[in-house]
Amino acid sequence: MSVPSNKTVILTGASRGIGRAVAHALSQRGVRLVLNARGEDRLRETAEGCTGADARIVAGNAASASVAQKLVDEARDMGSFAGFIHAAGVLHPGPLLHEIEEHAFREVLDASLTAAYQLVRFAVPVLEGTAHYGAERGIAVFFGSGAAEIAQPGIAAYCIAKAAEEHLMRQLAAESDGVYTFAYRPGVVETRMQQQARSAEGGAADTLRKTFQSWKDEGRLIEPEESAQGLLKFIEQADRLHGRSIRIGEAI
Repeated sequence: MSVPSNKTVILTGASRGIGRAVAHALSQRGVRLVLNARGEDRLRETAEGCTGADARIVAGNAASASVAQKLVDEARDMGSFAGFIHAAGVLHPGPLLHEIEEHAFREVLDASLTAAYQLVRFAVPVLEGTAHYGAERGIAVFFGSGAAEIAQPGIAAYCIAKAAEEHLMRQLAAESDGVYTFAYRPGVVETRMQQQARSAEGGAADTLRKTFQSWKDEGRLIEPEESAQGLLKFIEQADRLHGRSIRIGEAI
């Protein structure tokens, strides 16, 4: 399995951070893109930076069935639909679990988990049908996190969401013979989430701020572009990663 040049890939979370870096890196390799995020202005900026291949935008919440369906429809219309990369995520850092407002809890789970389900729901039947006609398998890549394996006060909803999203990936791997699927743990990256955690408010904020600030002070943060390149290397070996969660730089 190679990076799908001259094919079309859906990418969520494309308006900033790692998602934007992935969009630009894929475009440079000739991959056509259907880009998604909730904010249209920043999403359009990402598309304007995709100079190596066509890029369309579909603004909206991918947790919505209508948005997910439109993403797949646009990808099919562009031709040679090869799969999706689900990079979207929301953190809402600071509160203890019992302090999290219901709307915030749902927003975090929707961004990682419900959107992942909707992408599987609409994309995988199309990709499986293509594979059954003799084309190579598609890809279904989910953004995981080391948070999936820990209980960290201050990002409870995010830990829960990432654990569930990574299990969704494993479930898909067990069920589908039309896609190679894996979860990518992108590393400790200087993104808006890091900035939010360093200025968090709530019952667990003090500890959270210290933890995230220490990563910055110690020089542990990498840039989104480095994380994007790590992902592209793994996509080239997606057949060997099927059903796995793998962190940036990990040996295969």
